[in-house]
Amino acid sequence: MSALVVADKVGCWYGQVVGLSELTLTIQGGITGLVGPNGAGKSTFLKLVAGELRPARGDIRVLGHAPFANREYFRRVGFCPQQEAIWGDMTGLEVVEFLMRLSGYAPSEARRRAHAALDRVGLLDARTRRTAGYSKGMRQRTKIAQAIAHDPELVVADEPLNGLDPVGRAEIQKLFAELGAAGMHVLVSSHVLHEVEALTPSIVLFHRGRLLAQGPVGEIRRLLSRHPRRVELVARDARRLAAVLMALEPVSSVRIAADGRVAVETGDVERFFRELTALAPRERAGIRSIESHDANLESVFDYLVG
Repeated sequence: MSALVVADKVGCWYGQVVGLSELTLTIQGGITGLVGPNGAGKSTFLKLVAGELRPARGDIRVLGHAPFANREYFRRVGFCPQQEAIWGDMTGLEVVEFLMRLSGYAPSEARRRAHAALDRVGLLDARTRRTAGYSKGMRQRTKIAQAIAHDPELVVADEPLNGLDPVGRAEIQKLFAELGAAGMHVLVSSHVLHEVEALTPSIVLFHRGRLLAQGPVGEIRRLLSRHPRRVELVARDARRLAAVLMALEPVSSVRIAADGRVAVETGDVERFFRELTALAPRERAGIRSIESHDANLESVFDYLVG
């Protein structure tokens, strides 16, 4: 299967400001999350993928196409931009229907697709209201509707969860998951790391216009060998447990926190858990809970930029 996106030494800048610098990247199909702080280069990259920008240097191919000013390619992609670029004097239905007409659909088919897309994003009841009266979350849903109404092969969504309440965020995350399960490719960006981590294990980390890391979060974390994994345990006899854990070879440090938790650092977390499983019933320290929080996306990103 050919790659979805192939970027080769792509550079893009705005005057003296670097958007992307020598970006070389390959993204396979499915759902991929682009993460990083504001200004990291995510929006610039997605505009290149959507065909809004042409790279100043290098080459980018998406679905085998050079995206910029490519009509054939535009029929295969749906773009939900970060900017709220919808017309306030039009209803949600009129906005989506108008964009479908611009894409070449006949009036009846454009209206059918607009109704179906608005229903899918949870805006069917508000479809005849002018978007000037929409909340930020409703405008966000309208942008997503126009991006999926023509059943594209690829949906490019730049910060699509901004402005949505917690219920709305969960609904749109579920929608993207359904699109991916149906065979559609999705590129979605966010600076809220845990939201992307909940959506897909396939992550691309951007920082200062460059590729910082790519792959499943667990694999990236395992490469950070200079940062021992942190594990916290709660036990009936914390001191006894701490003494036993100090004797384990993969354990580099053990301390008892003020609240009685036993904090362990280990360079080989898989081996640590194997040995812990063997010793727990023998030592009878009364282990009640085990938690490891530093393998999540936010912690991994902090380690990388640090």
